Amino acid sequence: MLSNIAQGEERRPTNEPALEITTSTLILHGLIRGENMELGRDSDTGGQVKYVVELARALGSMPGVYRVDLLTRQVSAPDVDWSYGEPTEMLPPRNSDGLMDEMGESSGAYIVRIPFGPRNKYLPKESLWPYIPEFVDGALNHILQMSKVFGEQVGGGHPVWPVAIHGHYADAGDAAALLSGSLNVPMLFTGHSLGRDKLEQLLRQGRLSKEEINTTYKIMRRIEAEELALDASEIVITSTRQEIEEQWRLYDGFDPVLERKLRARIRRNVSCYGRFMPRMVVIPPGMEFHHIVPHDGDMDGETEGNEDQPTSQDPLIWTEIMRFFTNPRKPMILALARPDPKKNLTTLVKAFGECRPLRELANLTLIMGNRDDVDEMSSTSASVLLSILKLIDKYDLYGQVAYPKHHKQSDVPDIYRLAAKTKGVFINPAFIEPFGLTLIEAAAYGLPIVATKNGGPVDILRVLDNGLLIDPHDEKSIADALLKLVADKQLWAKCRQNGLKNIHLFSWPEHCKTYLSRIAGCKPRQPWWQRSDDGDENSESDSPSDSLRDIQDISLNLRFSMDGEKNSSSVNADSPLESDDRKTKLENAIFSWSKGVAKGPQKAGLSEKADHNSSAGKFPALRRRQHMIVIAVDFDDISDIFSSARKIFDAVEKERNEGSIGFILATSFTLAEIHSFLISGGLSPADFDAFICNSGSDLYYSSPNSEDNPFVVDLYYHSHIEYRWGGEGLRKTLVRWAGSIIDKKGENEEQVPPVKEVRKYMRIQALRCHVIYCQNGSKINVIPVLASRSQALRYLYLRWGVDLSKMVVFVGESGDTDYEGLLGGLQKSVVLKGVCTGAINQLHANRNYPLSDVLPSDSPNIVQATEGCNSDNIRNSLEKLGFLKG
Repeated sequence: MLSNIAQGEERRPTNEPALEITTSTLILHGLIRGENMELGRDSDTGGQVKYVVELARALGSMPGVYRVDLLTRQVSAPDVDWSYGEPTEMLPPRNSDGLMDEMGESSGAYIVRIPFGPRNKYLPKESLWPYIPEFVDGALNHILQMSKVFGEQVGGGHPVWPVAIHGHYADAGDAAALLSGSLNVPMLFTGHSLGRDKLEQLLRQGRLSKEEINTTYKIMRRIEAEELALDASEIVITSTRQEIEEQWRLYDGFDPVLERKLRARIRRNVSCYGRFMPRMVVIPPGMEFHHIVPHDGDMDGETEGNEDQPTSQDPLIWTEIMRFFTNPRKPMILALARPDPKKNLTTLVKAFGECRPLRELANLTLIMGNRDDVDEMSSTSASVLLSILKLIDKYDLYGQVAYPKHHKQSDVPDIYRLAAKTKGVFINPAFIEPFGLTLIEAAAYGLPIVATKNGGPVDILRVLDNGLLIDPHDEKSIADALLKLVADKQLWAKCRQNGLKNIHLFSWPEHCKTYLSRIAGCKPRQPWWQRSDDGDENSESDSPSDSLRDIQDISLNLRFSMDGEKNSSSVNADSPLESDDRKTKLENAIFSWSKGVAKGPQKAGLSEKADHNSSAGKFPALRRRQHMIVIAVDFDDISDIFSSARKIFDAVEKERNEGSIGFILATSFTLAEIHSFLISGGLSPADFDAFICNSGSDLYYSSPNSEDNPFVVDLYYHSHIEYRWGGEGLRKTLVRWAGSIIDKKGENEEQVPPVKEVRKYMRIQALRCHVIYCQNGSKINVIPVLASRSQALRYLYLRWGVDLSKMVVFVGESGDTDYEGLLGGLQKSVVLKGVCTGAINQLHANRNYPLSDVLPSDSPNIVQATEGCNSDNIRNSLEKLGFLKG
C-alpha cells in the first residue's frame, strides 16, 4: 500500500489545522474494493486489505485532508468479479451526514486501479515483482495528472504535490521508494508482515530449505524490498513495540541501539557523519465502532424466540454454524483465520481434542475463509484443512467443531455476535501475529480473547485488559487459558467489560490523528524545479554557477583494474605492491575519484561553470521529440557502446534526420570518458539529447551551440537526488571497506566481493546509498539512494514531459547490477541478443535474489534482436514494438 500525501494552499477554514493534504494509499496485491471484501479468498486478500481500505476511508473524512487515493492493481480477469476492473471507486465515509456537502470537487477517498502486469490474469504477490516498475510509471502518471487538478482546485493554479508517499507491505514499499525518489517527497512505510521473520519461521519448521522457500515465496526479493524501504523512509509505522525490537532489528538497515544514538545526536544538533535511520513509530490500526452493538442476551434466554425478536430472524450464518453442533448452547471458542500453517489452527484443534473438560464445556468454531472443493484449494491450504479434518476424526470431535465452507464479509459481525451470545471466547493462536486486528474486532463485540504471546497481541491486551496470552507452541497453555475463561463466569464478565470500556483507544479517528501529526513532522520536500516563483525553469537564482568539481561530489567511483592498467584513479589488485602501499594507493584512488579532481573534466573540454540560464534554449529539444531511444548497453569498453550506437543511428536514420527521434545515453561511465571517446570516435555531443552518467548520479544535456561548453549539467537533478547522501562519512567508510579487501586478498582470491556484501556493509553503517557493480565488475559506483538510470528517465518524464510509453531502451542480455531497473516499466525495450552475456556470471550470480525473479519474460513491451544484429534487424525490432511504422 502506498500513501501519497499532497499539500494544498486554499480551501482552509480558519478553524482547521494548517495541514491540508491529499493522500494516496496503495496496495499492489490482493483483490481490493470498498464493500463486500472477499477476505480469506486467498493469502493475499486478508486482514491487511481491510486495514488499507478502512485507513483510506478514515483519512478521507479527517479535518484538513482533501483527498485520499488508494492505488492498487486493476484486475480484469475472468475468475474475479468485474468490480476489480473498474478504474476508480469512491469510498464514502461511514458517517457521511452533512460531510459530502462540504467536500471539494475531487475531494474524498477513492480506490484508483492502475493496470500493470498481464491484463487478464489475477496474480499472487510472489509473481508481481517483475511488473512493479510498470506500476510505478502508471502511478506516477496518475499523480502528475492529479497534481494539476488539485492545483486548480486548492493550489492557486500551482501543482499540488504529495506531502508523503506511504507504502504498505514489501512490494508497495519497493514501489513507494521509487515514487518517493521520483517526486522527491518523504516516504513512510508499514511492513505488516516481514520477510526476514517469515524466513526464520519457515526455516524453524524445517519443511523447506532456504532455496525452496525462495522459489515458493521469492523471499529474498521481498527482503531486499524491505531493506530498500528502510533506506528511503522517513518514518516506519508499526503496530507494536515487538515489531521494532524483535522483527525490524533483523534487518541490515535498522539497529535500535544505533537509531537511539543518532536520534540523540540530532536532538543535540551534533553531526551524524552522514548516517541516517528512519524513525520507528508505533500507531495501532484503527477500527470502525459506530455500527457495533454488543449482544447482551444469551442462548438460554433467546432460543425459544419472543415477539420482538423471533428465532426465525436469526442470521443465516448462525444456522450454518450451529448445524455442526450436538449442543449449540455451549460457549463457542471462535477462531477466524485462513488455513495457513503460520495461523497454527492444527495446534488449536489438538489442544481442544486433548482437554476433555474443555470439550465438555465448549464448542469450537473455525472460520477458515471460503472453499468449494478441497482439491481446488492451494496445496498449502488444502494440507492444513486435511490435517484439521484428520484431528477431528482422531479425537472424535464430531458435533463439537464447526468449519463452514462459506461466509461473506458481511457475516463476520454476526459470527462475533453468536460467539458472544453463547458467552464464548475468541482465540488467535498464530505462531506470530504482527498486530491482530481480529482481536480488536472481537473485543468490540464483547468477546474475551486468548492470543499468542508473540507479536502485537501483547500490546493489545496491555491496553484492553480483556483476556490471556498463550504460548502458541504449547497445547496445554492454549487449553488452560480457554478453560479458565469459559469456566470462570466472573472472569469472563470482567474481561468482556474491560474490552468494551477500552476499545475506543483503537478507533480510526485516534489512529488518524497520530498518523497525521507524524506526517506533519516530516521535513517538506518537493520537486526542486517547481520552487521558482518567476516561472523560469532555468532561472539564475535557482541555478548558481556550481563547479563540476562540486557536482561530482554526489557520487563515489572506485575502479578495480582487471587488466593491469596503472593510473592514479585505479587499484591494480594484481600489483606486487606491499599491503600498506596498496592501501595508500587505494585511498588516493577513492578520494581522487570521489572529490572530482579537475584534470578529467578539463581534458574533456568541459567548462568549470555550468550556467542554466545561458542554455535555456537547448532544453526544449527533449520536448520536441516524438520518440526517444535510450542506449543503456553495459559494455566494459566504452568503444563497444558507440559501436552499438552507430548501428541504432543507422536503423532510424530517416527519423533521426527529421528530428522526430531523440537519443539518450545511459551508462556507468563518467562524462569525461564519454566526451573523450566522442571526439576520438568522430561523434558529436549533439548526437544525444541527454547523458545519464555515473549509473544515474549525473545528468547532462548536450549544448550544440557552444563548442567551449558542449554539455550542460542539470543542477536541479543533483539537488533532487542528494537526499541522505552520506558525504565525507560515506567516503571514509568506503576507504575502510576497500582497505579490508586488500587485507583479505591473500586469503580470498576473489578480486571483488559480491555486491550484496557491500550493500550489507553500508546498511549496517546506516549509510544510505546504492552500490552498483559495473563494467563487468571492474568498477563500483556508489551513488545516492534516490538515484539510478531508471529514476533519471522518470525525472525526464516529470520535468520535461518525455513520454515513457514512447521511449525504447536498448540493453544487452545482462548488464550492470542496476540492469533490472531498465526493464519492465511503461517504456519498451530491445534486448540485443549475444551482447553482455559475461556479466550474468560475473555480477549477477552473487545477488541477494535471482535476476530471473524480477525480469518480465512475458512482456509484450520487450523484444529480442537477433544475435549479431545489424541495423535492419534493429529496425525490425522497433517495428515489432510499434515504435516505427513498417
